[in-house]
Amino acid sequence: MSEQEPKDLGIEPLTRPQVLVAIAVTALVLLAIAKLWLYLSSVQQIPLTWNPIALPIGLGVGLAITLASAIVYRLWPAYRRSADTYLELILKPLVWPDLIWLGLLPGMSEELLFRGIMLPAFGLNAIGLMFSSVFFGVLHLSGREQWPYMLWAIFVGAVLGACALLSGNLLVPIVAHASANWISSSLWKSRNRGSKLS
Repeated sequence: MSEQEPKDLGIEPLTRPQVLVAIAVTALVLLAIAKLWLYLSSVQQIPLTWNPIALPIGLGVGLAITLASAIVYRLWPAYRRSADTYLELILKPLVWPDLIWLGLLPGMSEELLFRGIMLPAFGLNAIGLMFSSVFFGVLHLSGREQWPYMLWAIFVGAVLGACALLSGNLLVPIVAHASANWISSSLWKSRNRGSKLS
């Protein structure tokens, strides 16, 4: 995408501090909701345990998500416009080191809430997977025109939920989510040379 401003969202471009604060506040709010949900209910969180095999599996899934996104981006113009608008708004003001936070904070907080707690609360089955994925997609809906990005997020949520169900370990979807965010944002920054480099 060129120097075009994110007009489709109907809001002013964000500054670097605004994006970083939004990332941090969103992560804290999601963590607070997750902790409150655990406190007020009898939900058993999907465990987060260290397992060396979880890292390469998560990285592989993150890479597969990124590759699938690139294919959908090329084949579906509505998704391409939606993704460009969303990524321009979020990534353009960020510098390269910020991408670490863009991977880690949403990767940890969103996975704890949507896969760690919401998925078992709705059921460790197809119904739970569907509901938690839809809620995850809705979180990524920033405007009516962003529905293709929301649909993509629902699909990604289902993939990450399947990882949690199959592995029984929240570390796999956390690594997958964080690596997909980091890889895709790095690729976007590389393609958009007008972005800040340091």
